[in-house]
Amino acid sequence: MQLGVIGLGRMGGNIARRLMQGGHRCVVYDRDAKAVAELAKDGAVGAANLEAMREALTAPRIVWVMLPAGAPTDQTVEALGAILAPGDTVIDGGNSFYRDDIRRANALAARKITYMDVGVSGGVWGLARGYCMMVGGDKAAVEHIDPILRSLAPGVGDIPRTRRSPDADPRAELGYIHAGPVGSGHFVKMVHNGIEYGLMQAYAEGFDILRSKMASALTPDEQFDLHLADIAEVWRRGSVVSSWLLDLTAQALAADPGLETYAGAVADSGEGRWTLEAAIEEAAPAPVLAAALFARFRSREDHTFGEKLLSAMRFGFGGHVEPPPTS
Repeated sequence: MQLGVIGLGRMGGNIARRLMQGGHRCVVYDRDAKAVAELAKDGAVGAANLEAMREALTAPRIVWVMLPAGAPTDQTVEALGAILAPGDTVIDGGNSFYRDDIRRANALAARKITYMDVGVSGGVWGLARGYCMMVGGDKAAVEHIDPILRSLAPGVGDIPRTRRSPDADPRAELGYIHAGPVGSGHFVKMVHNGIEYGLMQAYAEGFDILRSKMASALTPDEQFDLHLADIAEVWRRGSVVSSWLLDLTAQALAADPGLETYAGAVADSGEGRWTLEAAIEEAAPAPVLAAALFARFRSREDHTFGEKLLSAMRFGFGGHVEPPPTS
């Protein structure tokens, strides 16, 4: 198939490359002309602007947008709505808020332009491993782009196959699903990222406990100088906590045992907050995901005013003095 790809960053560029490897024709655009030139070297057709992309694609056109959530995606989708024709399709493959998808789809429907949302997981490894995708949109539209999704997906691979019902959707074990109507793809991806926060925080806290087993507060016979890289490596093999995130942890600890190259200030990209908002709206308890998000906020602070107030209250009612800083 042919399609346009807008946004050639860490994921967008590799999505275009994987599609070209699958035999698809990609017309690419990015505000950074160097990024366009790099993709052109790999076989893509470079476009200088959105209008040039439109002209390089044969109707009915498919345009995949891979930009940061919010204004960049909104502005681009709005611009595409003004220049594309009835029957064309716009796909948002970024991490947009699912309600924004519903709004955009309604706006484009007035021009008879199809809108779809695709939650994409795979990061910088997707070019080699493939991408896990959760798609929201009309059934016929999703079926129309199936060759694109199939090329991007990892396929069955060597993962043991789950015993599933004979009438189960075969696409799931290939690495992509039609989640439901517009917005559902990004909603499922949003919760996926909320879970990711919780998993990552659990690993982080566990390894913190292991590392702190040499704390001076412990008696010498209870102090263990544990080799964290070895622990991460052995947990990868046969352990119930093995995962790709643990694979990445093992790699990081092997390369930099003290993680000296990292400051520990952890960003959040929005999906964790949106997941908790959904949990509140649904009255669905999510204490682990909430704690994981707040831990990221805390990682970006020195001691807060609230923590100083806690110390003041403890000193006030019991004369408790703050402990000395730990190394």
